[in-house]
Amino acid sequence: MARPELPSFDLVLATVGRFAELERFLASLEAQTHRRFRVLLVDQNGDNRLQGVLAKHKTLEIAHLRSEPGLSRARNRALSELRAEIVAFPDDDCVYPTDLLERVADRVAMQDLDGLTGRSVDEGGRSSPSWKLDAARLTETNLWNRAISYTIFLRRDLVEPVGAFDEQLGLGSGTPWTSAEEIDYLVRALRLGARIEYDPDLTVSHSVRTLTQVEGFRDGASLGHILRKHRYPAREVVRRLVRPVGGMLVSLARLDWPRLRFHVATLRGRVFGWLRGPRA
Repeated sequence: MARPELPSFDLVLATVGRFAELERFLASLEAQTHRRFRVLLVDQNGDNRLQGVLAKHKTLEIAHLRSEPGLSRARNRALSELRAEIVAFPDDDCVYPTDLLERVADRVAMQDLDGLTGRSVDEGGRSSPSWKLDAARLTETNLWNRAISYTIFLRRDLVEPVGAFDEQLGLGSGTPWTSAEEIDYLVRALRLGARIEYDPDLTVSHSVRTLTQVEGFRDGASLGHILRKHRYPAREVVRRLVRPVGGMLVSLARLDWPRLRFHVATLRGRVFGWLRGPRA
């Protein structure tokens, strides 16, 4: 019996100010073993600088869209154009393994999942120690170290009821909450009863960020905001707010001052985000 046709993909790709990285990602799409996909390229550049890059990839189906600045705004611009069965949100500086879309499509179809998340790795295939290595069904309390935007794949039948990304969250939002827009989205999906699983064997390559105080405070503030926005129970709030203390103690024992400052900034950010987040 012939194998059923695998699901199709809409890849929602927001981009601004990048060329070589975008070229590398599009090249990884050219090499995919599963070809039923379309790129919804949301261009936030103020000119036509991407024309040369797009001209190199005429074999790809690319819908070239425009939006106002802001990552969540860009993604929302693309949501009204969806038509494929699975939706993904790659970064413009990530790289897909050649068989990624085939493996995701096969898994979602065979297990009748609402979505999958994978693991972020660097160019050498290594993950940050914070990433979990055990497969799991996502819950509101375990998703923190099992999902990031460019490793998320959701059925369009789930994306439609979840709706738009919160434009107060994410890079370019103009608020202190410049990350965690995808975590907010997943929490909303899970509260609709979605079955989303984490598979650490599904990996996406992405450059490793440096652990700066600015990054620590930014991401910490966004996490604290999510805890408040979604009315997480006190036990989980306390757990998340104080978690950086462990990192501070380890860094202090190792006399690792840059990492110590990062964990201090993360703690400050989480408390700030919790105190300043939307109240129920």
